[in-house]
Amino acid sequence: MSRWRRRVAMGTLAWALTAAISAANDKAQPNSVSSADTSGYVGNQSCGQCHASIYQSYSLTAHAHASGPASENLVSGEFTHQSSQVKYRVYSESGKVWMSFERPGDPLVEGRRELLYYIGQGRRGTTYLFSVDGFYFETPINLYTGRHVWDMAPAYGDAREIPMNLPALTSCMDCHVSGIRPPIDGTENRYAMPVFLHAGVTCERCHGPAESHVKSGNGTIVNPAKLAPDRRDQVCMQCHLEGNAAIERPGKHLYQYRPGDDLSDYVRYYVLTDSGKPGLRAASQFEELSQSTCKRKSGDKMSCTSCHDPHRTVPPDERVAFYRAKCLACHGVQFGEKHHSNQPDCTQCHMPAASSTDVAHTAVTDHRIPRKPTSGPGLENATSSSMPQLVTFPYAKAGTDHDIRDLALAWQSIVDSGMTMAEPEAERLLKQSAIQFPDDPAVLAALGYVEQEQGANEKARELYRKALAYDPTLIDAATNLGVLEARSGHLVEAVRLWQDAFRRAPGRSNIGMNLAHAFCATGQFNDARAYTMRVLQFNPDLGSAKALLKHLSADPPKCSP
Repeated sequence: MSRWRRRVAMGTLAWALTAAISAANDKAQPNSVSSADTSGYVGNQSCGQCHASIYQSYSLTAHAHASGPASENLVSGEFTHQSSQVKYRVYSESGKVWMSFERPGDPLVEGRRELLYYIGQGRRGTTYLFSVDGFYFETPINLYTGRHVWDMAPAYGDAREIPMNLPALTSCMDCHVSGIRPPIDGTENRYAMPVFLHAGVTCERCHGPAESHVKSGNGTIVNPAKLAPDRRDQVCMQCHLEGNAAIERPGKHLYQYRPGDDLSDYVRYYVLTDSGKPGLRAASQFEELSQSTCKRKSGDKMSCTSCHDPHRTVPPDERVAFYRAKCLACHGVQFGEKHHSNQPDCTQCHMPAASSTDVAHTAVTDHRIPRKPTSGPGLENATSSSMPQLVTFPYAKAGTDHDIRDLALAWQSIVDSGMTMAEPEAERLLKQSAIQFPDDPAVLAALGYVEQEQGANEKARELYRKALAYDPTLIDAATNLGVLEARSGHLVEAVRLWQDAFRRAPGRSNIGMNLAHAFCATGQFNDARAYTMRVLQFNPDLGSAKALLKHLSADPPKCSP
């Protein structure tokens, strides 16, 4: 929920500990299918045995190529990032794909990572995954396909230190892969190989696991068109709705959703209204469509498949006629004869491409279908000074026992993203939720952070301890509780908490730096150096770690200038 990255003042430590450091990268190669697959998913090829025509056409779609081995369709390239002065290069060598990085004059910022998977349909952008000690990370650079350029990942264009520790989270990967493995051992980004069982978005992402159907020939398989309208729409919504906050339900994860289920049983989506930030996000087409006059007037009769054929890609030379026919199916042929008959491309005016507000170098199609390209629902009443509203989406999904819990966590997520004016509302709802759900670790941890920020350390400590009692794997809660324990002079307990958290999340540099400073302050310089090196293994350009390593390498070693 929230991540403290503060260095704390340490007292004395009378407990000698040794850090086990491994500098070897995990070199395991991705496989297409695992014998350990018990999910019921069989992959596209099994479907193709009976549905050959659909299988062939679908294999050419962007969905089918939304992920895969890094060597597939590799675009080599290099560039120098101006803000950090780091040169990146992506290339293949001896059958493997590599990303190298270097900054002239800085020996610590020089190395390479083997790229194992790519993530992305290739229409807007592609990122890659690499592994260090079995922990998976996203590359700090992306290939922006539309403009054929390599550049920094979204939100890191102005970074002066290269971000090599961006964890590959299930929430980011789930929409691009099929049969995703959950993280292991209470980690956030360590996976069993292969990370996902089937490359791309398979048939079963929309039709459900097909194992029984394939074996018997008549087993249950989902036809989204025959589902109730809300369940039908959720098949697309699972990936084409971003919103402003997405809160997983207690004990549930988005990757557990199966077509035909109620998506709101797994995740609750929230959108801001009157937020003063109009614009199009890269992956929120479902939200935009709901704002269109077409959808509002058509209601449940209209769905994503009213205009899109998920089984094939429309060739470029057919697109104008194909989508015009979709428009005229509702508006009528006579309307088409009168309305700009000399301009058959309806999308040019009514679904124009616009720059994405959250991903650089990309354009997205305006699914609000405005009558004029310069206007559209959701823009006219936007204000920047008033407090926005946060509402569930779809709007009719409220009404469960955990409404206040989910809304509280959604508001805290909005606060964490930078909207500080929402802090009072988040705190109010979190306190109500903690009373109503006293055993919910996510609520307890979030409220603990609020109390910690306000200086109520004893309340925060109690909340963190309760949260960890219910869920010992909470990395943020353990890290924050360690900060409070260290400030109270309980350094042994702080180190215990940090060591366990850092073992499960070595990409979290703040935890490793806390440990390095703890050992340095007590004169255990070898251990301090080992933890600093561990931090730099995952985050080689972290300025504070490089400075500490320099001090620890002095004769005699020291902790600060």
